[in-house]
Amino acid sequence: MSRHADRFTALLDACVLGGALRRNMLLSLAEAGLFRPRWSSRILDETQKAITQITKGETDGSRQRAAIEAAFPEALVTGYEIFEDKLALPDPNDNHVLAAAIATSASVIVTDNLADFPSAVLDPHSIQAISADDFIADTIELDPSEAIMALRRMRERFKNPALDVATLIHKSEAQGLLQVATFMDEYQSFL
Repeated sequence: MSRHADRFTALLDACVLGGALRRNMLLSLAEAGLFRPRWSSRILDETQKAITQITKGETDGSRQRAAIEAAFPEALVTGYEIFEDKLALPDPNDNHVLAAAIATSASVIVTDNLADFPSAVLDPHSIQAISADDFIADTIELDPSEAIMALRRMRERFKNPALDVATLIHKSEAQGLLQVATFMDEYQSFL
């Protein structure tokens, strides 16, 4: 746990937690202590809804949410609401995400909706919006051995069906995680 203390804090937006591959990669890297994940109950509400929509109800969003909450009880941000009304993002419905990031002193918001989080609004709070691909690739680059081992453990958890390295790389590419796929290709003998 001491390695955790020197890692930075990242607020994960619902759009990067909704899809199974991004969610599994991000949470596997967090589980390995490579960063501290944070989210709010509102973000988890949106995540739960997204999981159910993406899988057309085949995956129980509430079960996935419960698993996320159980794995990272310290990740829940509360008390962020006081910041919401003072923020002016292009879509006011995103203010809660930035408010939670401010409340938890996050360095980054990991989101694939970068246009919704312009740097002009984030800069005064010393927060940067970064895509899941950039964030996961940066995390791998910072600590390749730990990150690749975390992704290997994630891959090995897939049983039904099993996920081989080539399929994992292909799925990553197909879902726009191009930098991540390049790293995994480079380190495939360890995956």
